[in-house]
Amino acid sequence: MFPFGDIFPIILMNIEIMLREPIFWLVVVLVGMQYRRMQSLREEFYGVPLKSNWNEIGTAIILGLLGGLLGSIIMVFIGVTLTGSGLMYIWPLAILLMLINARFICFAYAGGILALAKILFGFPQVNVPQVLALVAVLHMVESVLIFFSGHLGAIPAFFRDRAGRVVGGFTLQKFWPIPIAALAFVAGMEVPPGSIDMPEWWPLIRPEAANAENIIYTLIPVVAALGYGDMAIARDPRRKSRISAGYLALYSAALLVLAVLSDRSTLLAVAAALFSPLGHEAVINIGRRLELRDPPVYVPHPEGLAVLDVVPESPAWNAGMRSGDLVLAINGVPVRSRADLAAMLYAITPPLQVDFWSRRGRRSRRELLAYDDEGQPLGIMPVPEGHEEAGVMEMSTAGPLGRWWGDFWRRLQK
Repeated sequence: MFPFGDIFPIILMNIEIMLREPIFWLVVVLVGMQYRRMQSLREEFYGVPLKSNWNEIGTAIILGLLGGLLGSIIMVFIGVTLTGSGLMYIWPLAILLMLINARFICFAYAGGILALAKILFGFPQVNVPQVLALVAVLHMVESVLIFFSGHLGAIPAFFRDRAGRVVGGFTLQKFWPIPIAALAFVAGMEVPPGSIDMPEWWPLIRPEAANAENIIYTLIPVVAALGYGDMAIARDPRRKSRISAGYLALYSAALLVLAVLSDRSTLLAVAAALFSPLGHEAVINIGRRLELRDPPVYVPHPEGLAVLDVVPESPAWNAGMRSGDLVLAINGVPVRSRADLAAMLYAITPPLQVDFWSRRGRRSRRELLAYDDEGQPLGIMPVPEGHEEAGVMEMSTAGPLGRWWGDFWRRLQK
């Protein structure tokens, strides 16, 4: 039986130690900078200043702690160690790959390349199962975090669909600082008193020093950061993030199984190394294809003015209006377009009586909205009407080297 009761307090102690380390709070600062950038994007879209986003940062820290606890438990249960995981190679390679495409900073790509290089050329000196298992566990934790919080703080944006029409949607971006209690081992030492006896089957992934007389495992505090980026066009952000979490969970589970089996044969090791980047690419492409293939949600509606988003704490927000609602009439006059809304706001003195269909409540509502057009706008952000050119989100994530190669290739084809 696995001694969770003995190990769990040690995991908590190591996570608590990491919370007192400056490196953890440096990662928190970097995460906070990303959330500040996201706040600036929202303010640019809304056209008004917003309250500080401390709640988002605080939520990210709390969820990161829970994610780190989950990841630590999985890593200890499987026997994933930092010894032989190739982190000293993964980080530089991931940063280099990011110059080609921003999404390549994910460890799935660098880890797969390192594992394949070790299998084919014997360099670098990394433990292939450990490298790939580390990638799998981090993505498993990420899938859980995405499921519960990937939709929070979605940023409204305009996209161009496959037909070239401008449609509304959301960019989903999340970042979490992850304190982890990670395994490391030392071979050839005497077992110290007070050590915990592990079951015969443990670990599932054997270290390369498995033939040593004694292997002593220990837990050490480390910090990582996880990030999530996606778009929601054909679905609302909550549904899209949960679909993405499901695909990512399937990918991480499959990769973990392949990592555990990869020391059985060279063929399985090659399959696992290839699946790490290719499976991750498949997850991204499936998610993007679903959004571009299916009908977009945030487009004009024949029965009223469709709402892409609502400015937080605005009169419309306080009246209960949310993304996906439908404005039916203002002061009894039907509203069908942005032009109708602008004309009503110009002609009528606040407050306004707004009839709208609440998607969340599945019913029509009538609210009185008082606002000051100079200092506090109404807060309704309508969907685009298909012809807007400004502010369309660029879907490409190519880095400097990727853009240079794309320009070079286009010049060759001319």
